Amino acid sequence: MTQPTMTSGSPGGVLAPSGTTTRRPSLRRRSKHRPTWDESPGPIGFTAKAVVLTFIVLAVAFPLYTIVLTSLSTQADITRSGGLVTVPGELTLAAYQQILGGGIVTRAALVSVGVTTVGTLLSTTVSLLAAYGLSRPGSFGHRPLLFVLLITMFFGAGMIPTYLLVSALGLIDSYWALILPTAVSAFNVLILRSFFMGIDPAITDAARIDGAGDWRILFRIVAPMSKAAIAVVALFYGVGYWNAFFNAMLYINDNAKWPLQLVLRSYVLQGVTLPGSGVGQVDVATGAVTGLPVKMAVMVLAVVPILLVYPFVQRHFTKGVIFGAIKG
Repeated sequence: MTQPTMTSGSPGGVLAPSGTTTRRPSLRRRSKHRPTWDESPGPIGFTAKAVVLTFIVLAVAFPLYTIVLTSLSTQADITRSGGLVTVPGELTLAAYQQILGGGIVTRAALVSVGVTTVGTLLSTTVSLLAAYGLSRPGSFGHRPLLFVLLITMFFGAGMIPTYLLVSALGLIDSYWALILPTAVSAFNVLILRSFFMGIDPAITDAARIDGAGDWRILFRIVAPMSKAAIAVVALFYGVGYWNAFFNAMLYINDNAKWPLQLVLRSYVLQGVTLPGSGVGQVDVATGAVTGLPVKMAVMVLAVVPILLVYPFVQRHFTKGVIFGAIKG
């Protein structure tokens, strides 16, 4: 006959027959030293989170869905819906064929791609070099240059002095006017600098002992270890160049050199029809192309490239920004 024995593992113990083991149900209790937001949410919390996230996704996706669907719709569907189309009907690519047929929209898209590519490469390279130099405590003029860089984050020359400088440099109606005035962002330089300062100095010191110079240390050691921060900075510069229209409005007088965002602004906000754009033309036989589908198609072309690039950089985004913010 087995005798009940006292088992350990819980306060007070539990009586159980000898030779058998019992497990007390594990109850997760909140630690006094752990904040509330570190705890796993309960059923109500999960439900509330799902509802909020669903609402946010719908608030973002529904307008984009409406714009894409309207750009693919015919005149009959647009007339039936009274404007923007929300229910799919007969779909057509006539609006995209029209704006990509060699008119001003196609030229503006090529201008935006070129400016974004060249500007992102130039700005990322300059920011990389500046951040590396400012991250070396013993570099020449380290503190004064850092102080000047910080001042530019709070004080600017203003629109008129900047315009006079661009004009004096002969950059009016030049593509460089879309790149050089915003080539370097102090915020992005500080992000890279903070990331570089977080790298163990023993690594760079060992490379220097082996005979490596600053250029080799930067491009062979520091840059490969900082891919997350560099990707985030490149994304910031790329989105900024792609979405910029104000510099083009100030410095570019030739319509043929307008970027896509300025053309989009003229179409959607001002309702201006530019020569060679095809906006407002209607295919009498099918009635497929009008001003509204073309406007929506231009909006899609302005948004889609960023949506395609962002997923490839998103995995570096949080790490790069948060690390730079903590170490700044």
